[in-house]
Amino acid sequence: MRQFFGTSRHGNLKEAVQGLSHPQFIMLFSNDGQFGVHVKELEALYPGVPSIGCIGMSYDIAVVEKGVSVIAFQDGVTAAANVLEQVSVMPVRYIRRLEEDIRRVDGTQKDTVCIDLCSGNDACVLTTMHTALKQRNISLVGGTGDAGKVSANGRVYEDAVAYALVKNHGGRVKTYKENIYHQMGDHRFIASGTDKAKYILGYLNGQPARQVYQNILHVSEQQISTQTFKNPFGKLNGDDVCIISIKEVCGSALACFRQVNDSDVLVLLELGDYRAIVKNTISTIRKDFSRVSAVFSVNCLFRYKLFSEHHYMDEYLKEMRALGSHAGFVGYGEHYNNRFVNQSMTCVVFE
Repeated sequence: MRQFFGTSRHGNLKEAVQGLSHPQFIMLFSNDGQFGVHVKELEALYPGVPSIGCIGMSYDIAVVEKGVSVIAFQDGVTAAANVLEQVSVMPVRYIRRLEEDIRRVDGTQKDTVCIDLCSGNDACVLTTMHTALKQRNISLVGGTGDAGKVSANGRVYEDAVAYALVKNHGGRVKTYKENIYHQMGDHRFIASGTDKAKYILGYLNGQPARQVYQNILHVSEQQISTQTFKNPFGKLNGDDVCIISIKEVCGSALACFRQVNDSDVLVLLELGDYRAIVKNTISTIRKDFSRVSAVFSVNCLFRYKLFSEHHYMDEYLKEMRALGSHAGFVGYGEHYNNRFVNQSMTCVVFE
C-alpha cells in the first residue's frame, strides 16, 4: 500500500488533493470554519470512497496548524468507514454497524486496524468499540478532534465517533504507544471527590488536589496548567500507566483531560529523555518490520507544545520520516485499543 499526504495552508481542498487518484481510504483534517464545506467537497471529488475526518492539525514533514490536509491510502487496502452516534449517551446502540463492517472487510489481527476520530466521551466509546474488535483481536489507534465534530462518508456528525477498518493486502499491521514519562519518586495517591462528567479530581489521599500538586512540585497556581507538560498524573492500569493531563485549576480541585474516578490509584509522572525514547520506538519498529509502507500516528497537543518549546518538533518528524511515509494528526487525547490516554503518541505501521 501507499500513503498520500496533501495539504493547503490556505484551506483549498482541491490544492490539497492534487495528485491523489484512486484512493481506497481518505482522512480529512480541516479547520473549524471550513470543515463542513470540506467534508461535502471531499465526497464530491471522491464519491463512495470510505472517509473519516475531524477538525485538527496534521503533519508529515511539518505541522499544518491551519488550512486543510488529506491523508489517503492507495494500492492494496480494503476499508469500511462508519460512525457510532450518541457517544455521550449510548454508543453501544450503534455497535452493530462496527460488527458488520468487521465482517465486510474480513478483518484479522494480523492485517487489519481500526482508526477512529472521536468528538468526546472517549473512554466509554473505546470500551464499547473494544467489545466488537476483540472478537478478532483487531487493534485500534485514534484520537480526539476539536470542536466536538467528526465526519464520515461525506456527512458531519456531533456527539459521535467516526471510524474506519483498514485491511492491508500487502502485509502486516502493528500498533504502538509511546510514553515519554516515568514515575516520579514514590508518590502514590488514592483519588476522591471526583466528578466524572467534568473530569474533576478533587482530592488526593484526602487532601485538596491542587494543594498536593503545588506542594510536591513547588509551583504557583498559575504554573499548574503548563507544569503538566513535565509532570502529568498517571493512572495505573496493570503493568501500564495511562497518562492524565491537567487542564486547569478549579478552586482547590484540578480539572483533567480524561476521567478520574473515586478510588483510582494515581502516581505523579515526570518527563524522561524523550529524544532517547523516540529513537527507541523507531528502533523497535525497524526490528519488527524489514519493510514499512506507511506509518500513521496521533500525537498529543501537549506533546506538540512540549516538542515545539524545546525546538524538537521538526527533528522529531524528520526522524519518524526515516521509517518511511509518515503522516498523522495532533489530537486532544490519544486512543490505543481500549485505552484513552493523554500526552502520548500512538501509531499504526503498515508493512
